[in-house]
Amino acid sequence: MVTGDKTAAQLPKMKIQSIKTRDTRYPIGSGHGSDAIHKDPVYSYAVTLLQTQEGPSGTGLAFTLGEGNQLVCEAAEFYARRLVGQDIESIMARFGVLQRQMADEQQFRWIGPHKGVVQLALASVTNACWDLWAKSRGVPLWQLLLDLSTEELLATLDLSYVDDVLSCAEAAAMMDSARVTRAAREGILERGYPGYDTSIGWFNYSDEQVAKNVARAVAEGFDAMKLKVGSPDMERDIRRARMVREAAGPDARVMVDANQQWTVDQAIEFAKRTQDLNLYWFEEPTHPDDVCGHARIAKEIAPLRVAAGEHVPNRIVFKNYLQTNALHFCQVDAVRVAGVSEFLVVSLMAKKFAKPIVPHVGDMGQLHQHLVLFNHVALDHEALLLEHIPHLREFFKEPCCIEKGVYRTPRNAGASCDLV
Repeated sequence: MVTGDKTAAQLPKMKIQSIKTRDTRYPIGSGHGSDAIHKDPVYSYAVTLLQTQEGPSGTGLAFTLGEGNQLVCEAAEFYARRLVGQDIESIMARFGVLQRQMADEQQFRWIGPHKGVVQLALASVTNACWDLWAKSRGVPLWQLLLDLSTEELLATLDLSYVDDVLSCAEAAAMMDSARVTRAAREGILERGYPGYDTSIGWFNYSDEQVAKNVARAVAEGFDAMKLKVGSPDMERDIRRARMVREAAGPDARVMVDANQQWTVDQAIEFAKRTQDLNLYWFEEPTHPDDVCGHARIAKEIAPLRVAAGEHVPNRIVFKNYLQTNALHFCQVDAVRVAGVSEFLVVSLMAKKFAKPIVPHVGDMGQLHQHLVLFNHVALDHEALLLEHIPHLREFFKEPCCIEKGVYRTPRNAGASCDLV
């Protein structure tokens, strides 16, 4: 394998000299980020920093809404200690094994397993490793992922507990098969990846603000946008959904998101009462742990489709969603599951079950802009949509670039996650 003009064996060793975590919190106010459950969020990152002797540092993010963020930082520091003194090439050559060892660390596993604070911490550490690996090779993360051989990529993944639906051999065959037709999809790197505006209809926005935001989004080139629903008074949500459809026009893709607020029966009622609006998807209609409830909703509201995954913590639960046909759009988030590596496992499973990946972007799209490019080019996932949330742009050193509703391909080395 060649990255730039060097083989992997010729790359300099970059040893992790020290680790640090940062508890970063950004009160965004003004109703931004509000939904039916989270009325006054504080967008926050538990940040892991891996500093090398040679200079570059890896930055990894996990997303929270404020309180408890410090707990994720403490857990991330615990995981990251074992990386000190190791070089990033050696770490990533067997990262799938290492990640499983960390996820199954006996004391931490008891307060998971594979969910909550410990899983978010593992996401932060994992993402820092991937960022450092890309920086050490001088390429954007999407390029690093595309440069890896099938064997090298598989070595970064933990397929335990999902090998009943996706064996290592099957994953390799999927990647090898898609590799043959990559050239036909590489044009996305120049065209950019289509985005959708999730900030037009936050829950606490007035009707007037929502209407104004829809007009702005259309003017900026977005042809897909999302409204928050889940009110105690369903009539409010139905009225606002009709307002957005009218303002956006008949051809726009309009999505709604209940953020887990409703019961199964309430979700079905809302879907049936808005079936004339031709909604594109119904997101998080009920509690994220209720896989069977999602399956029932998906069956009864057809042809409206269900999107879910924002609060699904690991590949095993995603496996259950896919097995039961409980979702149609898979919204796995690499800053909630165990980072880039587990995101890729879910991507492979979703490809097998013919479900598109449309990530939730707790990272504001910084990391995920790399991952969706890889999904499309390397796994032949449809280049469908990537969520866009603008509220933390000023806090990133290299904020993602959106032009006419399209994510422009990042060109700098790393995962675009360094904070100012």
